[in-house]
Amino acid sequence: MAGTKEGGKKAAATNKAKYGAEFYAKIGADGGKKGHTGGFFANRELARVAGARGGRISRRTKKTV
Repeated sequence: MAGTKEGGKKAAATNKAKYGAEFYAKIGADGGKKGHTGGFFANRELARVAGARGGRISRRTKKTV
């Protein structure tokens, strides 16, 4: 049953039984703590400029008359 929804539920139940109910919360927290680049939040001005540029881009095609 590998790769099915049912198989995933069984695997999740097994993981929770083996490693505790907080298994997925723990591995998610570990992944979040491993990040070290800071993303856009590290440079707010860069984020502001990039967002402004993205906002000006039109998704509509130019109409040729």
